Amino acid sequence: MPKLLPTPAQTVGPFFHYALPYERGNELALPGAAETVVLHGTVYDGAGAPVPDALIELWQADENGEAPSPAGALQRDGITFAGYGRCATDAEGRYSFFTRTPGAMDGQQVPFFSLCVFARGLLDRVFTRAYLDPAGVEKDLADVPAERRSTLAVIREQEAPGRERFRFDIRLQGSDETVFLEFSPATASPSDVLEAQN
Repeated sequence: MPKLLPTPAQTVGPFFHYALPYERGNELALPGAAETVVLHGTVYDGAGAPVPDALIELWQADENGEAPSPAGALQRDGITFAGYGRCATDAEGRYSFFTRTPGAMDGQQVPFFSLCVFARGLLDRVFTRAYLDPAGVEKDLADVPAERRSTLAVIREQEAPGRERFRFDIRLQGSDETVFLEFSPATASPSDVLEAQN
């Protein structure tokens, strides 16, 4: 019987980096407009090195906590808030979105950004949330161990007097790995159920 040689594992990427980004994909809101905020960060691999060819998708509610309709629209007319964007990381692993500060969905959930990460080496995309208030992690995701909750909270930075921006770094592996969530097709958003990472 002939001996079969192992083949490389099938992972997502890196070729999506050349096909999926689209013009103004990271502009959910007009850059520089009064209501526009910046969500930015860096994607790191397990060795702590920036990932230069990852792709980040952003899904979020508007400032009133309403899910935009139609969901996932690519419209960029400066008026319509689609609640969806896509951004490739640059050579230093950085990404940024011009968007609006999300409100509390259903008037109960603590405001957050939903993020989906594509990167080579991943067998599938991964989902996470970036909470505006660290206490929101405990309220919405009580199963997340206390010592890991900080990986789901944004860092507030002062962009200019009276204007802040949000930093959310994504660590794909390691001791400070970002908590990733299991996707629930029933709600078309990341659920509160943790995906086993260990």
